[in-house]
Amino acid sequence: MPIWGIDLGGTKVEGVILEGPENPEVLLRKRIFTESKDGYQHIIGRIKFLIDQMSQEVGYRPEKIGIATPGVLDPRGGLMKNSNTTILNGQPFKKDLELGLGIPVAMANDANCFALAEYKMGAISKHMPEARVVFGVIMGTGVGGGIVVNGQAIYGRQGIGGEWGHNFLDISGGACYCGKVGCVEQVLSGKNLERYHQEKFKERKLLKNIYQDHLGGNSPNDTHTINRLITQFGKAMAVIINILDPDAIVIGGGVGNIDLLYTAGIKEVKKHVFNKELETVFLKPLLGDSAGVFGAAYLI
Repeated sequence: MPIWGIDLGGTKVEGVILEGPENPEVLLRKRIFTESKDGYQHIIGRIKFLIDQMSQEVGYRPEKIGIATPGVLDPRGGLMKNSNTTILNGQPFKKDLELGLGIPVAMANDANCFALAEYKMGAISKHMPEARVVFGVIMGTGVGGGIVVNGQAIYGRQGIGGEWGHNFLDISGGACYCGKVGCVEQVLSGKNLERYHQEKFKERKLLKNIYQDHLGGNSPNDTHTINRLITQFGKAMAVIINILDPDAIVIGGGVGNIDLLYTAGIKEVKKHVFNKELETVFLKPLLGDSAGVFGAAYLI
């Protein structure tokens, strides 16, 4: 039986139909613009429009659908929270979608969907299918995480399971939009690494250029920023391992493309883990920006 997923982003809505959970061949994949500036009800309308288009192309409608969202649905109140698409916050998004679409909706944070997709059909299924507990890291414009145990995403009592990005890491990160100071996201996200570099060295550079110039070996400013990334990554990641002790960690997002995380970064993690050896397996993702929409399909 085909499974349907939707990935709702700030700029685009993407839909996918997979042949089935055991054979995740893509039958259809389609994207449209979110147009979130036009309001909350318009976002719901865009999702409905996309599903209508997909239904016309394949000749049938879904009986239920999974949706990856920015932010999380509060398990008690049923309202959205912690979304950087701020117009969703405080809204009964799942309820309104089910009314608008006329079908049941399963909903999860995009980081949980990333972790679930890599578990079901990405890095975990290919390289470590025996893994039971997996932590999926997103280190990009923001920082987030998702937990999968025995093939199920773990949301927690408050819906914030895996929200690694808003643990305290270092005061140098400064104030975070969440109201706290020094969050992991303020230290390790791409935009905040670039901000730190600009404020400290009065140089405005993209992270990829900072990294390349560091590799060139003749740029102490760039080396400082990359060394800070590696050091703080080790501290932040060790907290997850000490608490959750996952079999594997998959690192997604643009910052995750920095290869040093898998060498020098892992050595830093080892310094802070409460064990003589570091046995956690670190993997690169295989699904790229497809992970969110594929994970959404697996929610159902």
